Amino acid sequence: MAEVNTPALVAWTVVFALGAYAVCGIPFGLIIARSLGHVDVRSTGSGNIGTTNVARSVGKLAAGLTLLCDLGKGLLWMMLSRFMLSLIVFGHHGFAPELDFASEAGISMSVIYLFCVFGHVFSPYLDFHGGKGIAVGFGAALGLWWPVALGLLVVFVLFAVPSRYVSLGSVCAAVSLPIQCFAWGFAPVSVGVVAAVALVVVWAHRSNVKKLIAGEERKFAFHKSDDNADTVGE
Repeated sequence: MAEVNTPALVAWTVVFALGAYAVCGIPFGLIIARSLGHVDVRSTGSGNIGTTNVARSVGKLAAGLTLLCDLGKGLLWMMLSRFMLSLIVFGHHGFAPELDFASEAGISMSVIYLFCVFGHVFSPYLDFHGGKGIAVGFGAALGLWWPVALGLLVVFVLFAVPSRYVSLGSVCAAVSLPIQCFAWGFAPVSVGVVAAVALVVVWAHRSNVKKLIAGEERKFAFHKSDDNADTVGE
């Protein structure tokens, strides 16, 4: 492996982290709902800009496009960041092994991952309000280390499908994130960074957690304007 140019790696990590915040802050759910349903999802249902509220407020097509765009922005930015860091810092025309998740240099990718989720939850285009970080977090996790993303999906399905509480699956998946990264051998600092991601996602679901505890959370139904639809998801 090539010797790490630490100042250059830090500087470019900051650049791509800020780029992640800007790109992943794009509120596709709001844009798509307005375009297809002429609806401001911030004023309907849960007020959330993510997939589940778009599904309830506009319908399946808008929800599917929202999911695809939110997932895609996380994945594409992580892949672009890895490629560009590999090229600029390590001189690789591909993905540098120095950015492996278990290495110290790999911490850079964990930081960029954190800012992907930050951008979505605290969107700079919506006065620092946004979604709940599930779809973008999954997409970005595919670019971080795909087995972790697969693990997140498994946890989500195990909890969300039987219960029909999207929020339960989302929170459980978030809590499992640092545990999975630790199990895969991520660098200790990277585990701490992804733990911060988990905290942000759980914080974004705080109202849903209260409703789950109180037995007031609504179950998910994939129908427009269904009063029994869950208020979360994303």
